[in-house]
Amino acid sequence: MRENGLKARQPRRFRRTTDSGHAFPIAPNHLDQDFAAAGPDRKWGSDISYIWTREGWLYLAVVLDLYSRRVVGWAAGDRLHKQLALTALRRALVVRQPGSDLIHHSDRGSQYCSNEYQAELRGHGIVISMSGKGNCFDNAMVETFFKTLKSELVWRTAFQTRAEATVALAHYIDGFYNPRRRHSALGYTSPIQFERGFTHQTALH
Repeated sequence: MRENGLKARQPRRFRRTTDSGHAFPIAPNHLDQDFAAAGPDRKWGSDISYIWTREGWLYLAVVLDLYSRRVVGWAAGDRLHKQLALTALRRALVVRQPGSDLIHHSDRGSQYCSNEYQAELRGHGIVISMSGKGNCFDNAMVETFFKTLKSELVWRTAFQTRAEATVALAHYIDGFYNPRRRHSALGYTSPIQFERGFTHQTALH
């Protein structure tokens, strides 16, 4: 295969990541599929996906800025629990330090509905928004990111270990997607370049 320039492709496997059968409080859908934002850190979307490795599943939690489509926080781990989502959120909060006019949107999964996760959001004055039951379109921009990630990286690679997959995710998100991957919806600029344009326009005014 190496001599002929061939690479093994990972079979597509399915793993359910949203557990909405819980007793935690559900927030209203403040986002209401309005993904447009006037600037960075006005609307964030969060979700969890999965990646198959020879060691088993690796779970990926992300926080996406809906204005620029930039991944502002992410975390990967071998267990699907609230700490994974919290780690991604806390990294985003440290890096971005958003104001109190931010809407955080997610599905109704137990990770996002947990008391600890919601307390973290409220402690920063962030408005909590959640999708309607079973409606994937309410979080479409994050779903689109996962589809892009899997088509450009995951489905092209057979990961041997979770550590290998985590390193590949870091290279993709921090080394390619955020700084260099162009989006037609962003005028064919990358998320970081798009945010720099906003900063420049703000400075001019």
